Amino acid sequence: MPHIYESFAPSLQEGCDALRQKKAIFRKLDEWKVETCSIDTVLPDGMVRDQKHVEPVVRHFREKRIDALFVPHCNFGTEGAVGMIARELGVPVLLWGPRDEAPLADGSRHRDSLCGMFASSKVIRKLHVPFTYVENCRIEDPQFKEGVSLFLRAASVVKSMKRMRIGQVGVRVDFFWTTIDNESELLEKFGVQVVPFDMADFLRGVKSLAKKERPRYVGELARLKKSWLETEGLKTEEGLIYSLAMRDELFRLGAENDLDAFSIKSFTSIQEELGPGTGLGDALAQERYPIGAESDIHGAISSVLLEAATRVDQTSFFPEYTTRHPDNDNGVLLWHATAPPSLRHPGARRIRIAPPWILKGLPPSNLQFRLRDGPLTLCRFDGDTGEYRLGIGQGMTGAGPETREFYVWLEVDDWPRWERMIMEGPYIHHCSAVYEHCADALVEACKYIPHLTAERFDRVPSK
Repeated sequence: MPHIYESFAPSLQEGCDALRQKKAIFRKLDEWKVETCSIDTVLPDGMVRDQKHVEPVVRHFREKRIDALFVPHCNFGTEGAVGMIARELGVPVLLWGPRDEAPLADGSRHRDSLCGMFASSKVIRKLHVPFTYVENCRIEDPQFKEGVSLFLRAASVVKSMKRMRIGQVGVRVDFFWTTIDNESELLEKFGVQVVPFDMADFLRGVKSLAKKERPRYVGELARLKKSWLETEGLKTEEGLIYSLAMRDELFRLGAENDLDAFSIKSFTSIQEELGPGTGLGDALAQERYPIGAESDIHGAISSVLLEAATRVDQTSFFPEYTTRHPDNDNGVLLWHATAPPSLRHPGARRIRIAPPWILKGLPPSNLQFRLRDGPLTLCRFDGDTGEYRLGIGQGMTGAGPETREFYVWLEVDDWPRWERMIMEGPYIHHCSAVYEHCADALVEACKYIPHLTAERFDRVPSK
C-alpha cells in the first residue's frame, strides 16, 4: 500500500489535543493495515509547526521513497509548509482533518482544523499541486475510511503508471490499424517502457522449455483435463504441452525483465508454429500478468491501471465490445480476446478448446466458457494526435444468449451514451474489465497523471 505521511501544526498551548488526535489517527490507520511512515524521528513531536521544517521533512520522505502524502490537520496547520512539502515531494496528496468538537464551557476551543484546511487547500492550489480532499468528519465516520481507501487506490494507480513496463511479444498484425501506438510518446509523456521480444526467440524459448519440462507438463495437462479442461477437434496434445510452456516462458520473461503486463501478437505466428490448443497459454498466463491481445499495448496499460485501482488484488480480463443485446437496449456482449480460467461462471464447470467460428482456417485454440456474474468496471487507455484519455464506466453482468469463446453480457445505465462516447472518442472495441466497481479511484488517479484525462461513460449520480 502507498506510504502515508502526517503533517499538522498545532499551536504550543494546544499541542496536547493535537497529539491526541494524531495518536487516534495512527491507531485507525494501523487498524486498516495501512503502511505508514511518520516524521517522529525528524521533528521533536512529529509535528510540522514552522516553515523551517519543510527541508528536513522533504529530505526524510525522499529517502523513504514514499508513494503518497497524507496531510491530516490535527489543528489549524502551517499552510505554507504544507504547500511546499506537497509541491517538493510530487506525490498524490490527501487533505483531511478530524471534525472539531463543541466549544468548551468558557467558549474557547481546542482546535480549528476545518479553518486550517481551507487555508492549506488555497496554498496547495496556488502552488499548482493536485490533491484529494476527504470531507471534514470524525475518525469513526464512514466517510473517513471510504476517503482513505479511495485515495490509496488512486495512489496505487499513479504508482503503477510511473514505473510501467510492458513486454511486447511479436509485432502488430498489419491489418490491426486500431492498435497502432506511439511508443516514443508513451515513454515521454507517461514513462511507460515497452520491452520488445522477437517472436522467433520467444517461440524457440517455448519449445526448449517444453522439451526440458515435458514430463511435468504431461502430468499437469492430465490434471487440468480431469479438473476442467476438455478439447474439441484436437488430433494431438502437443499444442497443449506447448501452451503450458508458453505460460511459463511468459512468467520467466516477466520476472527477469520486471514487467507489469504483456502485449502479444495473438495470431497467426503462435498457432502456426506451436499448433492447436495454444490459446490455453496466454489464458493461464493472465492469471499472473495482464495481457493485451492482438498487439494492443494500450490495452495492456489499461489492464495494469485497472488492477491497481481495486481494493484487493483482482485479476482483470480483456474483452471486446462486440454486439448489442438482442432485447436489452442497455446490454452489450463482452467477448473474445483473452480471460483467465479462474473467472469462469460457477455453472461453467468445464472449459472447452474449440475452433474459432471466425478465421476458420486457424486451428482449435480458443477457450470456450461463460464468465461469472457480478459488478464490472471497464476502462480503456487510448489516445490520438498526442491527446490521451482514460475512458471509464461501471455496470453489472446480465442475462443473455449463449455464444462461442469466452463471453459475458454487460448491462449499463445508458448504452447509447457509452456507444457514442466510445465511437467518437479515441477508443477502440477492446477494453479491460475487472469484477469490482472502482471507477472513482481511476478518475481520482487521473488528477495526478499529467497528459491523461478521465472520461466517464456512465452517468455518475450527482452527490
